[in-house]
Parts: sequence; structure tokens; C-alpha cells
Amino acid sequence: NNLRRALTQNELDVFYQPKLCLRSGRLLGMEALLRWDHPEKGMIRPDQFISVAEETGLIIPIGKWIARQACRMSKALTAAGLGNLQVAINLSPKQFSDPDLVASIANILKEEALPAHLLELELTEGLLLEATEDTHLQLDQLKRLGLTLAMDDFGTGYSSLSYLKKFPIDIIKIDRSFIHEIPDNQDDMEITSAVIAMAHNLKLKVVAEGIETAAQLAFLRRHRCDVGQGYLFDQPIPGAELIEKLKRYPRGPIA
Repeated sequence: NNLRRALTQNELDVFYQPKLCLRSGRLLGMEALLRWDHPEKGMIRPDQFISVAEETGLIIPIGKWIARQACRMSKALTAAGLGNLQVAINLSPKQFSDPDLVASIANILKEEALPAHLLELELTEGLLLEATEDTHLQLDQLKRLGLTLAMDDFGTGYSSLSYLKKFPIDIIKIDRSFIHEIPDNQDDMEITSAVIAMAHNLKLKVVAEGIETAAQLAFLRRHRCDVGQGYLFDQPIPGAELIEKLKRYPRGPIA
């Protein structure tokens, strides 16, 4: 009930974490991260309420709301002179149970007049693992809209390499758990470098999450990881502060 009220009473908020080109240091875009500003409990992180949203079906209207917010933010950044910056949103497997998913995202892009390539959808491995024919069709339709599709948290689940052949994925995101102990953990370094090399051979881009130290950044640059995000660059930034905070970054437009 609280969560249903949150959606109608504007208690939900979106924070944005910058994503940088690791080669040039230029700002490429950001990941949209949902927060709940509860009137009594304060700021609640998504890992504390997303499961409730999924169980109740509220994830479907919440997902549409965050997609619209992300589109509006990308447009606002362009209007502020920050260039064309891609915004990534996370899609829950439960959202694929909505037969209206593809049409609703297409309508949001049209209504907000955002070029489709500026919206990235981050998918879980679980979704791809359990994908039905309908899910496969929805992913193909989303790709045909011109959206970018990323596999989130790569390596934490059942990373079957057949996914990369079967689904129209553009990007692999290496989970922060592999980055966290670089350069102290030799296994993590070997896995990370192998994933980057494999992805590049498959013509996929690689994003590293959770970069916190200069040593981690140096390792990822050495192995030609494409994009990075993490506290070394910036914590998630409230939407109201984003335009001002991003002005300090060198920018590179997305073609």
C-alpha cells in the first residue's frame, strides 16, 4: 500500500550514475537508479522494495514511469548543452509479462521525442535464462525500435555464452563483484580480462561497474574495457542536481 501511494504521491525519485569512456575519460551517458523517498523512513534503496513491486505487479507502472523520466532527463541534458547522452534503465523480468511492454516503450519514446538509441535497457541473466518465445519476440521488437540492449551483472548467474548468440545483446556489464578485488585477486583479473576479450571478439561493448580505485581503472584501461562507472568517478546523483554536476565532465556525443 505504501508503494502504491509512493507512485501516486511523487515519492519515487531517480538518481543517475555517470558512465565514462575509459579510453578518453569523456562522459557517454548514465544509469538511472530508482530511489524511494519515504515520508517517515527516508531514502529507501531499490533492493529493499523492488521485490515487493514485482510481487504486486506495481513494477509495470513503475517501470513505465522510470522509462519516461529517463527519456525526459536525456532531453533535458541535450537542451542544457551537454550533448546527446544515453540513459540506461533496468528492466525486471516481471515487466516482460506485460503484453504492452514494447508498445508502451515505443509510445514513451515517441511522446518524449527521444531518439531510440539514447535509451539503453539493462536485462538480467535470469530473464535470458528463462526466456520464453514471447520474451525472445519482445527483445527482438525492442531491438528493432533502435534501443540498445545490455546484459547486466554478467558473470554472477548462469553466464551461458549461448545467450550472446541467441539474443540481440549490444553490451555486457561486468558485475562489481569481479572488479572489487582487482588488483589483489588474480582470479578476478583473469576472469575480467577474458570477458573483455571475448566480448570484443563478439563485437560487443563492455561496461565495468563499481570502479572505486585508480588501480582498478588502470587495469581496465590496460585491457581495453570500453566504459566504466563507479564511485571513483561519481556516486549516483539526484536528478535535480544532475545538469550542474555533469558540467565538469568532458563530453563525447553518441553518433
